[in-house]
Amino acid sequence: MTIIERQKKWLEKATEVLNIEIDALKAQRDALDESFTQAVETVLDIEGRLVVVGMGKSGIIAKKIAATFASTGTPAFFVHAAEAQHGDLGMITGSDAVLALSHSGETREVCGLLPEIKRRGAKVIAITGNKQSTLAQHADIVLHIPVTLEACPLNLAPTASTTATLALGDALAVVILNQRGFKEEDFARVHPAGSLGKKLLRVADVMHQGDALPMVAHDAKLRDAIMEMSRHRLGITGINENGNMTGCLTDGDLRRILESGHMDLDAPVRELMHRNPMKIDAGKLASEALHLMEERKIMVLFVCAENEEKVVGIVHMHDILHGGI
Repeated sequence: MTIIERQKKWLEKATEVLNIEIDALKAQRDALDESFTQAVETVLDIEGRLVVVGMGKSGIIAKKIAATFASTGTPAFFVHAAEAQHGDLGMITGSDAVLALSHSGETREVCGLLPEIKRRGAKVIAITGNKQSTLAQHADIVLHIPVTLEACPLNLAPTASTTATLALGDALAVVILNQRGFKEEDFARVHPAGSLGKKLLRVADVMHQGDALPMVAHDAKLRDAIMEMSRHRLGITGINENGNMTGCLTDGDLRRILESGHMDLDAPVRELMHRNPMKIDAGKLASEALHLMEERKIMVLFVCAENEEKVVGIVHMHDILHGGI
């Protein structure tokens, strides 16, 4: 067999595997029924956490499903079925729900947990390929995996069945996060160190506020504004009148005043300020603030309270870049 013929054979086999797994996903989609909606309602109603249990390849899938739930607003964790037999079962309470994975439905370590889980009063949602199995018979809700053909040529190694199980877990998690109203800022809060979390940082997360917000009164003199700018080192100060910011003064303004030869430190700052400085809503993404600064060729933006005109902070381009945007 030539190299080209061998490579063609590999591609044909890979295509066959993918087609088997695609068929499994289609079958899983068509198998959705009221059991799925019951599982959604059960997870939404639990006061505790979602405990995902599995062994072997199903355990690996269970761990990923638990991670997906935990990162999308549903408190969840994975428990290895064998470890649960030796103490980890104490992590499960009556206020939890258990999502138990076993394609055969007869995995000894998983089924061995059922009596104690039921005694504690936790709901059991089974994901299994056998509706008549021990796991299915003792579960409160059964999510069926209708896969009969694995991609493995021996029809033994879990392949198509684990793909369908993972996809079903994703479907369950996404429907629930959608029902909970999980938003971008919620995702950022549970991914603070990741690149996704950084991209979803809000202006409010990086702005200066309170005493760190440079601001002088409307009737202040130029010398007061210079002192305020020096104290905060942001190259700007806002001008406040009766609780509302009416303008601002920048380092660039000071240079132009100095170059004009008419520097009067006692001049009222209101006569020198820029009116209507650029602002951004505190709830906007920090990346939006960065885009606006680059577009307008400015280094700072004043920040308004969400859906209000009141200025509550200031954000500098360096703050956003330091945040990893």
